[in-house]
Amino acid sequence: MKKQETLPGWRPDWPVPQGVHALCTTRAGGVSLGAWQGLNLGTHVGDRPDHVAENRARLHRALGVRPVFLTQVHGTQVLSLDPATVDDTVADACITAHAGVACTIMVADCLPVLFADLSGQRVAAAHAGWRGLAAGVLERTAQAFESPERTIAWLGPCIGPDAFEVGEEVRAVFVAAAPNAERHFRPADAPGKWWADLPGLARDRLQAAGVGQVYGNDGSAPWCTAGNPSVFFSHRRDGVSGRLAACIWRD
Repeated sequence: MKKQETLPGWRPDWPVPQGVHALCTTRAGGVSLGAWQGLNLGTHVGDRPDHVAENRARLHRALGVRPVFLTQVHGTQVLSLDPATVDDTVADACITAHAGVACTIMVADCLPVLFADLSGQRVAAAHAGWRGLAAGVLERTAQAFESPERTIAWLGPCIGPDAFEVGEEVRAVFVAAAPNAERHFRPADAPGKWWADLPGLARDRLQAAGVGQVYGNDGSAPWCTAGNPSVFFSHRRDGVSGRLAACIWRD
């Protein structure tokens, strides 16, 4: 068996079954320059195509399986992956029971969420910006498993509650769906603006969907994409930005 390359990144600390693997990339380990400095994996953000291709090849070699990249549109579509699935299919979540492919979500402030069932037979990944989160992308992903209550989730890095300013209309959407969501918003300096706790909102949604075990991002500073420019890309911080990837796969 060919030896896999190593790539800097976060290895989620969560009790997944043997044979389930996950990686969340950082800026480290890539060839992109300028605003995309490091391991930019997005083809749609203005970076040089040859640099992105090399970065994606490095990720592929490090995983040892093919990362399947989606065209994400802040929706709720959950795509079932198999070895023949092509890149750039429109979806904001994906699930697979096949070895050889990695469910892959790209982010630059939105929340990536990884899932695994306790049997180790199915894994999934979801892209949860506020729009997708409010529309139910996490619930739809959890429902794609046979038993959501036997499924665990890991929240990756995202824009943190001290950096994610939203308007009253965003707060109203979440509070209308679940009144206790109000605790995840606190007033910002400007009238009608709020600081939003995206991972806190996601935890509530996952637990309501029956996913009782949720690990990862607790809203603290080390997880914030906007607050750690040497580690993470952030669209809100930089305007022009690369993309990180959160990947999960099974043997």
